[in-house]
Amino acid sequence: MVVIDSTNLLLILRPGTPVPAGPDGKPVERAKERIDYLVQRLSKDRSKIIIPTPALSEALVRAGAAASQQIVEELQKYAVFSIEPFDTRAALEAAAMSREAIAGGNKKANSTAPWQKVKYDRQIVAIAKVHGATEIYSDDTGIIALGERAKIKVVRLKDLSLPPESDQLDLLDLAAATAENMSSDEG
Repeated sequence: MVVIDSTNLLLILRPGTPVPAGPDGKPVERAKERIDYLVQRLSKDRSKIIIPTPALSEALVRAGAAASQQIVEELQKYAVFSIEPFDTRAALEAAAMSREAIAGGNKKANSTAPWQKVKYDRQIVAIAKVHGATEIYSDDTGIIALGERAKIKVVRLKDLSLPPESDQLDLLDLAAATAENMSSDEG
């Protein structure tokens, strides 16, 4: 099992989503192809991509009510995706992360992010941890730091494989359908 954050989820759902910058400060090249290929590979391997509900919430903010419901319904149609809530086990894990940070002398564990963001990031990593995720796909520095502390490998977008040039990808209809519906809700 792996986890994706809201930025990567938006790349799946909304063509035209701003692409995170790589280490050189420039947007990661062929980002959409990278994330689509990841989904294709994981689906073929019958792996699960966990979408933590805090990340889903972030991704749905600009979608509008009707489009949000449709996106969730579409995601649930694909066996590769598993929407997982911030439940009791995750709450216990997030509380342990916060206690550890407080014991270290700084409730934000030296993060410069606002406290609300730190709490969201902890929820996402806690969900990953309680579900036994082996990797988190994120370019968020807060999630990267928390994932490393939780001993979960964090993979940046620039490190995702590109699809082989000789293969034609069968891209998910999900992206096109949700983009179309989201643009009609925004208008």
